[in-house]
Amino acid sequence: MTTLTLAKAVNEGLRRAMEEDSKVLVMGEDVGKLGGVFRVTDGLQKEFGEDRVIDTPLAESGIIGTAIGLALRGYRPVCEIQFDGFVFPAADQIITQLAKMPLRSLGAIKLPVVVRIPCGGGIGAVEHHSESPEAYFTHTAGLRVMACSNPADAYTMIQDAVRCDDPIIFFEPKRRYWDKAEVDLAAPGLPLDRAKTVRQGSDVTLLAYGPMVKTCLSAAAAAEEEGRNVEVIDLRSLNPLDLDVLVESVTRTGRCVVVHEAPVFSGFGAELAARITEHCFYNLEAPVLRVGGFSTPYPPSRLEDHYLPDLDRVLDAVDRVFAY
Repeated sequence: MTTLTLAKAVNEGLRRAMEEDSKVLVMGEDVGKLGGVFRVTDGLQKEFGEDRVIDTPLAESGIIGTAIGLALRGYRPVCEIQFDGFVFPAADQIITQLAKMPLRSLGAIKLPVVVRIPCGGGIGAVEHHSESPEAYFTHTAGLRVMACSNPADAYTMIQDAVRCDDPIIFFEPKRRYWDKAEVDLAAPGLPLDRAKTVRQGSDVTLLAYGPMVKTCLSAAAAAEEEGRNVEVIDLRSLNPLDLDVLVESVTRTGRCVVVHEAPVFSGFGAELAARITEHCFYNLEAPVLRVGGFSTPYPPSRLEDHYLPDLDRVLDAVDRVFAY
């Protein structure tokens, strides 16, 4: 066991993946000499050289397009999008090429490309640096979409993502980069598409992923003081979705609250609420409620504490779900 921050856990996971397979490349803006703006790739270029850790031009579409070409030649590129809001110039390559080409070729072509995206707010940054674009990619058939929430999962999930032959969008919660936890570097992780129950409970289920898992755990601890036993599930994989774990939990608790940073309207929580309602209708004691950001562009940093879901907003939803 060793204590790692989430950022360092991703770093160690990438290092292990690069040691395991010489075809693994890391590429992106400032990932080499600087080690990335969050230092997630720190030291990798010095260890593996400039041919495997590549500082690219400031051109996200070019980064993904080049990665697709490298994947066609047998490499396994890991692309860093420096900030979440910078992924949109690359959306054409991701949606119309990366997600489509394996099916277009009837499976003859595999594109093992991982697109790492630091996501969400909470670091005092402005718009384009604090976005939650997961719904765009979960809506895109052909992509796996993953979201880590803690150092142990970050360490194993990034390695499994690199080994996977499918194109993967890999979200990392940037405000959790400095959270520390013990990581067993020898322990295998859960399968890529498996959700995890991080706190067991019997009264209500909280569904979360990425940065909101920690918030939900804090809310569950606070709710326990009020006599409510709250279960928290970390989705980990947004597409494909581990529906069995979710349905089992909500069938048992009878209540469900979905929490994410992205705006509630048309957010990924809408899909979760629809699936839970469809599969657990006769077991629900109340409607599935959603907690998320407001339907506005991300605000200036002085207002982000009001914009981001916090413990009080989660607890308010728990209260409301018990009011039916």
